[in-house]
Amino acid sequence: MAATNTAMSLVLCLLVMIICSTHRLLHPQPQLAATAAASSSSPFSSRSKIGKDIIDKTVSFTLYQQETMNRTGYVVVPGVDAPAPAPARVVVSDAGEPSADRQPFGSMYVFRDNLTVRADSSSRVAGVAEGTSISTSFDGEDGRRSVSLAKITLHHRGYRGSVSILGGTPNITRPSVYPVVGGTGDFLYAVGYVRSSPVDTRGRTRTTYKMELRLYWPPHAYFAPIP
Repeated sequence: MAATNTAMSLVLCLLVMIICSTHRLLHPQPQLAATAAASSSSPFSSRSKIGKDIIDKTVSFTLYQQETMNRTGYVVVPGVDAPAPAPARVVVSDAGEPSADRQPFGSMYVFRDNLTVRADSSSRVAGVAEGTSISTSFDGEDGRRSVSLAKITLHHRGYRGSVSILGGTPNITRPSVYPVVGGTGDFLYAVGYVRSSPVDTRGRTRTTYKMELRLYWPPHAYFAPIP
């Protein structure tokens, strides 16, 4: 009789152990589940913080573009005589008077100009601006308009890379603002604008432009000021 009771006790103990083990497998403890979830989300949270610290920034440069006709830039397509439609002949440019160096419609000007840290052309070179400008002014119109695109390569203040710009030039005697449409190197994913203003014109062959670069990385780009 004692042997029978002992055997029954052992069977009951085994059954209880099996039931407890099964319950633990099917219903993990909340503390362990929370710990596992926190550990699995930690790498993502760290990456998010690091990424935000890296890209949530702005950069501003002021450089000077040194342009010399028939030395650093050439008219490679002379353009054509294109009389303006009647309504366009009364258009007045921002300058208010005809431009003496207006190029014919379709003229293509290609340039590769040094960017210096000061207006003096002998100052340190911090980059290069290379691109093209195509005249869109009809004959008989006042002023000079063109569509311009350029790649600005920089090695300045610890940054190395390039930004690309594309936009219109309403008149070469007044400031122009070009949107940044892409970047490489340290300027990857950057957006912003470049403001170009003539500061020194020596005859009709040499011109110095002040170039103000304002670059923004997401998410700060969405809150950047409007130029």
